[in-house]
Amino acid sequence: MALDLRALQKTVALGHSRMARIEAELNAADAVLGDGDTGSMLARVLERMAAVDLSRCPDLGTAFAELAKATLFATGSSLGTLLATALLSFSKASSGQESVTSARLAEMLEQAIVAMMQRGKASLGDKTILDSAKAIAARLAASESGMAAAAAAGAQAALEQFLPAPCKVGRARMFPEKSRGAHDPGMLALWLLLKPETRTDGHCKEP
Repeated sequence: MALDLRALQKTVALGHSRMARIEAELNAADAVLGDGDTGSMLARVLERMAAVDLSRCPDLGTAFAELAKATLFATGSSLGTLLATALLSFSKASSGQESVTSARLAEMLEQAIVAMMQRGKASLGDKTILDSAKAIAARLAASESGMAAAAAAGAQAALEQFLPAPCKVGRARMFPEKSRGAHDPGMLALWLLLKPETRTDGHCKEP
């Protein structure tokens, strides 16, 4: 399975549509130890992203650059800056390419993690979206069930793994014990945006 412009546009549209349902939940999660605005910030970002017509882009590199630009226009928050940094890294890695495989996307994500660590000064294991990205990259590299399923599985695994751990960066680092048992808002957002939708009969919808 490969990621191309059409699939990327569909992914952005899906994320945008989901924000109406998860914005309040993300704000509540952020309010435990933060400003309580992660959901609202991501809603603005995805609204701006969804307005970009990626079909006009000549390649994935250009498309990721346009999404990064949309993110920076929508917010100047720390999480938004990290997202833009990741998208710019993707842009550089996919310049001139019309599609990328799961294995290649995993490599791109690993490169983006390095860029985000340099920009945000956080490390793997600090209980941030970096840990989710690392888990997703590992699942993508070994994926035999498609990108969407692998990404969702990685996001869920990281969220569950780090739930009992303390936050080590941001405002939450000042309350390490209180952050145990609380989800990092960025990690939670990634899982809620990627998790498979369930039909009324209990089966998962195709992404």
